[in-house]
Amino acid sequence: MARIAAFVRIVATSTIIVVATPLRAQATAEASACGYLAGLIDKTSPSGPLFLPSYPTVESGPLHGAAYLYDNAVAVIALVGCGERDKASRIGSAILWAVGNDRTWHDGRLRNAYAAGVVNGPVKLPGWWDNTQNKWLEDRYQVGSDVGNMAWAILALLSIDDVNTGSPFRDGAARLGAWVAQWADTRGTGGFTGGTFGHEPAPDVRTWKSTEHNTDLAAAFGLLAIRTGDSRWRDEAIIAEYFVNTMWNPGCACFAAGTAEDGVTHNPTLALDAQIWPLTALRGAAGKFASAITTAERRMSVGGGFSYGEDRDGVWTEGTGQMALLMKLLGKTERAESLIAVIKSQRSPDGGFYATTVSALPTGFVLDTDPTKPRNYFRLAHLGAASWAALAERGFNPFTMTKGLP
Repeated sequence: MARIAAFVRIVATSTIIVVATPLRAQATAEASACGYLAGLIDKTSPSGPLFLPSYPTVESGPLHGAAYLYDNAVAVIALVGCGERDKASRIGSAILWAVGNDRTWHDGRLRNAYAAGVVNGPVKLPGWWDNTQNKWLEDRYQVGSDVGNMAWAILALLSIDDVNTGSPFRDGAARLGAWVAQWADTRGTGGFTGGTFGHEPAPDVRTWKSTEHNTDLAAAFGLLAIRTGDSRWRDEAIIAEYFVNTMWNPGCACFAAGTAEDGVTHNPTLALDAQIWPLTALRGAAGKFASAITTAERRMSVGGGFSYGEDRDGVWTEGTGQMALLMKLLGKTERAESLIAVIKSQRSPDGGFYATTVSALPTGFVLDTDPTKPRNYFRLAHLGAASWAALAERGFNPFTMTKGLP
């Protein structure tokens, strides 16, 4: 039986080593999420393009110094929503630089992760020294290129694009879009496959399709069409959106997570973001698929917030922020504020936000690098959690760059 897969944004390594570092951040737990993100930029010198670490308190192993593209892209958009466009531009400039300065690829793709820090030369990839093997290692997921991450990079670049000052960010977004477009699929109900996994020169091609990825792409391509005036991107957005619509299962009032490698068989795994994002990103979806919220409340709520899936072993801070934002956009302010209170309870001592309330939160998926091991979120300060906390605080929709639904 084909392995059923859908993308989950968490490190895909067979060994996880987590060591917390001493607290160093200047932000306090009382500061807003926006203030925390702005502080991360302010305390990084020298000035210039910058990738932020996704897990800033980890001091060794695969997560140390890894700046996941998705986390950094969401941070860009969150900072824009916070009114910190100049700070957002530092990360956006690093993303743009990476498009044209990869060690191997010159076709418009980005990697799933980069080495955190100021970018002042050839873009570096994350890695770690393995004492057992006595050599430097790189994670096969981190060096790959998932189309969902490319979509978030497109959204990030367009969030800081200024039509009055030229179009480098817009041009970079279009270049990313052109790379993603090649993964359009004709099997089943179309959509886009997952991208690539592994090292150059011949990474594996992902033939499964993700509801989450295609939601991201529908929004990214749609915004590209608006910003560039090129109808080609509208056509690509329609392909992605149609796929997402066909993942709806009226029987459970939920979206399937995507498909198996055959591109047809639905993955029945219930994932929170696959329920929330279509309603937040696609025009009319919040009304058409409103029962997905009821399903999430009934099957994934825990501790006043939400878990990643149905295990409900603990609160997933990032996903709780996603639901809080959707509630705010729907005008359900009281519910939104109750969720934001849960998020605030997960402040780490350095002012950041823990990814989860438990030591390891299962997602229901397995590691790409070792299918015998589960993919988990860990109780670590997480850039993605902080960014979604800021978006929820501000009521800023990262799919539309407004305080409203599409």
